[in-house]
Amino acid sequence: MTRTALVTGGNRGIGLEVCRQLARLGHRVVLTARDEKDGGRAVESLAKEGGDVSFEPLDVSREDSVFACAERLKAGGRAVDVLVNNAGVYPQGGLLDTSPQVYRETLSINFLGALWTSLAFVPGMQRRRWGRVVNVTSGYGFLKDGVPGPAAYALSKSALNALTVKLASEAGRGVKVNTADPGWVRTRMGGTGAPRSVEEGAAGIVWLATLPDDWPTGCFFRDRRRIAW
Repeated sequence: MTRTALVTGGNRGIGLEVCRQLARLGHRVVLTARDEKDGGRAVESLAKEGGDVSFEPLDVSREDSVFACAERLKAGGRAVDVLVNNAGVYPQGGLLDTSPQVYRETLSINFLGALWTSLAFVPGMQRRRWGRVVNVTSGYGFLKDGVPGPAAYALSKSALNALTVKLASEAGRGVKVNTADPGWVRTRMGGTGAPRSVEEGAAGIVWLATLPDDWPTGCFFRDRRRIAW
């Protein structure tokens, strides 16, 4: 059976590489991004490799955009089997010197965006009794490490981790919800000095997106190893 995978923030970096790897594995990939030109160029680059990749405009910070995307896919007969919540922003700043506007923007993309996509696509997975949700997190949001990263980013990733646990507990049989920490990756967000390639960063996400039925749900992974958060 050919599965359909939707990837948020798929126009560059880790998201684009996740789309590439899933397409190579035979998935129908729905690459989403806020900017239609960027998204279109990304799809064109992947189409040259022979993958089944299409573009949908999607701004995860706006629930109306998320549900409109879901309706378009439904009208086109495309059911989302795999959801990769990759879209994110990385603002700097400490807890007390970060502006309310930055908090709102970061939480709306990094946390609420994943919540809206879950509300839009997981009920269909429940009905079909099969689905995979992968939330892309960061060690900066891990409670066990003291939430060490920039405040808005770290808090948003901690909230995303909590969403993973809660959604996994309610998603039901056949739907796996897990979190992947790709590590520090050489992207526009991670910078050129990061030690990991986009291929390495994407590999663990793709692994969770294709997880066998007998693997756990509601867990956190780095390089395919389960970790505490």
